[in-house]
Amino acid sequence: MRSAEAWSDVAHNFRGDWQMLWKEIGAGFVLAGFVGLLPMETFNALFVTDAPAGIRTIENVVVGPLIAVLSFVCSVGNVPLAAVLWSGGISFAGVMAFIFADLIVLPILAIYRKYYGTAFALRIAALMLLTMMVAALVIDGAFGALRLIPSARPSPNDVFGSVGLDYKLVLNVIALAGFAALVALTRRRGATDPVCGMTVDRAKALTLEEHGRTVYFCSEHCRHEYRARPPRSDEPAHAHAHARSH
Repeated sequence: MRSAEAWSDVAHNFRGDWQMLWKEIGAGFVLAGFVGLLPMETFNALFVTDAPAGIRTIENVVVGPLIAVLSFVCSVGNVPLAAVLWSGGISFAGVMAFIFADLIVLPILAIYRKYYGTAFALRIAALMLLTMMVAALVIDGAFGALRLIPSARPSPNDVFGSVGLDYKLVLNVIALAGFAALVALTRRRGATDPVCGMTVDRAKALTLEEHGRTVYFCSEHCRHEYRARPPRSDEPAHAHAHARSH
């Protein structure tokens, strides 16, 4: 708790996560905002509402992940959209399956395909989808037995209500202060990898001396990529050759 190096590690991991996910999170909130404007009839058309409870739950568990895949929503960005879907009539099991489905959204499936190949990526996606649906049903059953599932549903206005002085605002202010402090720590101790753009801790990063300055890298791969680059038009060829030799 008193180690500046430990807090620097936390800060750089935190910033790295945001660098990877800010687009998905931002897109999730934008999509949730647009979905929140849709009339309730839209959701009633997507989710079975007048069938027996068992059929309705199973149908919602299947539709929930499909909405997540098609909306490209990932991680934190899927929470506001899940709240909108809940207000629109989806079952509790459907909400849980939707939240779990951030592991099989299209950008992540593309990563699976890149590293494992198409056939294995399809197997991974199918296994994850089945696991998500089963887990959602188990959670729905457990929460239902314990009577923990809310009986009242919020309206879209409740989800996207006005800002008020309550515990949510206080927690958001505290979180924003923590966010700013961690980012400030990375700016004081960090440097940018010129290959991947990642912010790294100067004290722990791999380095390369290039015509009088130190270049910092997150990994040996990025340092190798940088060494292999042709010299820029504004730098002497012998300077870049000196950097490659080190």
